[in-house]
Amino acid sequence: MARWKDPAPNELVYVIGDIHGCVDKLGALLDVIDDDMARNGTGTLVFVGDYIDRGAHSADVLAFVSQMTASHPDQFIALMGNHERMLLDFLANPTGPAQRWLQHGGLETLASFGLTFAAGRGAAFDGALRDTADALTEVIGASLMTWLSTLPLSWSSGDLWVVHAGADPVVAMEDQRADTLLWGADGFLKSERRDGQWVAFGHRPFDKPLARKGRIACDTGAVYGGPLSAARIAPGGGVRFLSV
Repeated sequence: MARWKDPAPNELVYVIGDIHGCVDKLGALLDVIDDDMARNGTGTLVFVGDYIDRGAHSADVLAFVSQMTASHPDQFIALMGNHERMLLDFLANPTGPAQRWLQHGGLETLASFGLTFAAGRGAAFDGALRDTADALTEVIGASLMTWLSTLPLSWSSGDLWVVHAGADPVVAMEDQRADTLLWGADGFLKSERRDGQWVAFGHRPFDKPLARKGRIACDTGAVYGGPLSAARIAPGGGVRFLSV
């Protein structure tokens, strides 16, 4: 088994957990991070994905995060989460299995863009799905659609990797499957990695963030009433958490 030393990224890193439309908590957390950087120097901010769904302000969160990554691409990194993937799959084929997105927070995302879903039956239901996908594609716009569809699945620095949901512990990080990074792996929380790599992730809400044996959990259920949290990971300085 790997001997777990503190993670050693090449720079100061802040890994921000699942936002899910909680724009006010995002603003408050970024204020805390700004204060920390004022004392310790500029760091890289990495968002683990799941900007949308369930919360009331998905459109605002997407607009803000996409703007920051465009304006400061070396400092702000946005990864894809499974909820962004579900949205894109719905827009590509709204009458197929991806229509499940509507029941997993998609209705709240539609509302944040000023849209609703009027369900019918049979052919009318399929027509409503297609109309909804067309309307959402139009209101999102080509630029934001391109941003969403090209979000990376991982980011790394030193021995630190950031992904959305986890990583197969017996597969090299460079060889992870996309669905594993987006949805997780059964053995991720049970088995230690043998390569000594640390994996920071969101996706699964924890009561408190944690850093243990190569895993750094950053999702503390902001959309369910918990805080929004970020892991502060410094080169050789260990891990501590900032929450609002």
